Amino acid sequence: MAGVSGRPTPRARALVLPAPPFRGVRLDRLLSWTGRRLAASLSLIAVAIAWEAVSRSGLVTDYLLPPPSAVIERVGSDVVSGQLAVNLGLTLYRAFVGFLVAAALGIALGILMARNAWVHWFFDPIISVGFPMPKIAFVPIFMLWFGLYDFSKISMAVFNAIFPVITATLAATEGVEREILWSARSLGAGDRDLLWEIILPAALPQILTGLQVALPVSMIVTVVTEMLMGGLGLGAAMINASRFADSPGVFAGIVEIAVVGYCVVRGMAALRRRLLIWHQEFQDPTTV
Repeated sequence: MAGVSGRPTPRARALVLPAPPFRGVRLDRLLSWTGRRLAASLSLIAVAIAWEAVSRSGLVTDYLLPPPSAVIERVGSDVVSGQLAVNLGLTLYRAFVGFLVAAALGIALGILMARNAWVHWFFDPIISVGFPMPKIAFVPIFMLWFGLYDFSKISMAVFNAIFPVITATLAATEGVEREILWSARSLGAGDRDLLWEIILPAALPQILTGLQVALPVSMIVTVVTEMLMGGLGLGAAMINASRFADSPGVFAGIVEIAVVGYCVVRGMAALRRRLLIWHQEFQDPTTV
């Protein structure tokens, strides 16, 4: 199908050009993703069905094991009344403030320990003893020192979440290849250039791993301190429900904490992918 000049006509070129991608491919990907999500949720669905069956069978009383339908109804009532928003907001505020403080202090201290022998000499024994210690045992001391208010709960979150950040930052900074640092030094790079252009980018994946550990720790400790210190929050709401023999309220608190924890962890994983989009960890494998 050529014209007078011997060149292919527009119609012929249209037939030769590759066809545009089929719109159904995006739908196929969506269906595939949905299928994977459903498959990953099968165990949770099975647990919920078994829970409902056992609670409805009469083998246990509703006080010991309320049915999931009653628990979901209680969660809905908490949402409508606004109680869930208040408790969730306070818990997330304490957990995130504690996490951010622990992240800032932990990264700074980890880098200092890796770059300064005297700082490492002073803090290494403290980190070695404090990291494996169950630091939740310090709750009575924090209650005596700081009272029962937000500062005490946030301080406990910082105290527990800072150790994984320090250890991850220390290991990541010490793991940067010395040859790269020596080469940068020979080219005239100063300490600030080494830190921001070489050390932090190289150490970022492992530092983010430490942060991924520290965030759930901060959430857990915040809920536990709310249980022990009272006031408002998801943990305090669960304890108050147990004191009044409100079994659906206790289980509703467990469900709320589980959903919030899952969302927080998934959000942190998404942030990691976003920050490391340039890193080999998230690059598609090349094919020959």
